[in-house]
Amino acid sequence: MTTTETPKIFIVEDHPMLREGLVRSIEGKEWTVCGYAESSAHALEEIPKLKPDLVTMDISLPDKNGLELVKDLRAMMPDLRILVLSMHDESLYAERAMRAGAKGYVMKGEGTEVILQAIDEVLKGGYYLSSKASDHLLRNMGGGKSRGVFGLDRLTDRELEVFELIGRGRSSGQISTQLHISPKTVDAHRTNIKTKLGIPDAPGLMRAAVLWIEQGKGGAAAEG
Repeated sequence: MTTTETPKIFIVEDHPMLREGLVRSIEGKEWTVCGYAESSAHALEEIPKLKPDLVTMDISLPDKNGLELVKDLRAMMPDLRILVLSMHDESLYAERAMRAGAKGYVMKGEGTEVILQAIDEVLKGGYYLSSKASDHLLRNMGGGKSRGVFGLDRLTDRELEVFELIGRGRSSGQISTQLHISPKTVDAHRTNIKTKLGIPDAPGLMRAAVLWIEQGKGGAAAEG
């Protein structure tokens, strides 16, 4: 992108109302929305063709976790700037998004001005995190003892995704179908989660996962 070109932004968001609101906000600035996708498969098809300057992305998508999509896109386009906009708890997900290759993380509940500020910062080549997320990230880098809710920082991205789906009442079969992994792999993830969190049995795992969701720590958009 040269200094005279209008920055092109691609939106990955499966909720039409949220997507349309974001389009209006972006095009109210000196930017243009070059396209959008409602799924990771569509995003992987369109983004390499359109070559946007920045991608805004939700984590909860119908066919794939957004963190995995960030990794896939950065592998295909190493210089691509990605800003995650999500309902997921930033104290747990922001660091994971940055590790995956995102340049910033913003909670959807933030005001429009904050979201536009984050887009502007990332377009300029910078990074964007809220002060809360930045403090959490720095504590972890400095060897701080905070492990987050239930010690969930111990879980891998995939294990955390399985934990969230358990909390939303999904069976192992449903999780297998939604994540496109085998039932045996789901069971292995469940075992690893129990071990890492010190939970003795399946009912205890269900209670912990449901409590986490009820506390509003999971992403509100993961119902699809």
